[in-house]
Amino acid sequence: MALDHAPLGKTSEYPEHYAPELLFPVPRDDNRRRIALDDGRWPWFGEDLWQAWELSWLRPSGVPEVAWGEFRLPAASPSLIESKSLKLYLNSFNQEVFSCHDQVQETIHRDLSSACGAQVAVTLFSVDRGMTAAGRPEGAVLIDDEPVENVGYAYCPDVLAAGGDTVSESLCSHLLKSNCPVTGQPDWGTLQVDYTGPAIDRSALLRYVVGFRQKQDFHEHCVETVFTDLMRACNPEHLTVSARYTRRGGLDINPWRSTDPGEAPRLRLVRQ
Repeated sequence: MALDHAPLGKTSEYPEHYAPELLFPVPRDDNRRRIALDDGRWPWFGEDLWQAWELSWLRPSGVPEVAWGEFRLPAASPSLIESKSLKLYLNSFNQEVFSCHDQVQETIHRDLSSACGAQVAVTLFSVDRGMTAAGRPEGAVLIDDEPVENVGYAYCPDVLAAGGDTVSESLCSHLLKSNCPVTGQPDWGTLQVDYTGPAIDRSALLRYVVGFRQKQDFHEHCVETVFTDLMRACNPEHLTVSARYTRRGGLDINPWRSTDPGEAPRLRLVRQ
């Protein structure tokens, strides 16, 4: 993975003025070939939903403005955006004058779309707009207390299993943890699996989730790995895998991948 020139894991100076050149795209195809998508393309649906909580700029009067933002990067885009580069880019707005809210939104849309190679949906919100924090995704069954034998902390796709009658259900776990492939820092999240198909063995799924505990990979890659492993092992008719990750540097990343078109629900969990 070509991250030699990425700011991740390095000491960085915070920019004084608007700097779109700070955005660092990371090609997706290397990881997708590792999960046996031979042409490096994503053949299903999905997005990387970013929530940016530390966003500010200057009004023409010089008085600062603050907002929070939602950015939706298509899973089919050639590249993802490295998270520290996005943080530095957004901080480059802090001392820059913009005429209005819409100019900021259009600027971010243009720059992110150019960096990742696809159209990115950008929406900015007033910080007066509240969001209710949920404990878990609505309607999801928590699997974290399922009985598990032979708990291990290594990636273990072979344990996944499903069988019996076709069911439609939503399962979730708060125990998703992986590590940044560059810095080694832990990434924490809640995993949600919505599917129609043979019933997934919940204990096996929990053991599989715990097996990510020492895995080194980006958020987006982890979700794509879970999705493709469940498709192969459980053969569902419909499948959506999503993860709500905790915030780092004012940003949280919430990828979702699905056999069906749509979009991730606007949702904030208590750890976000």
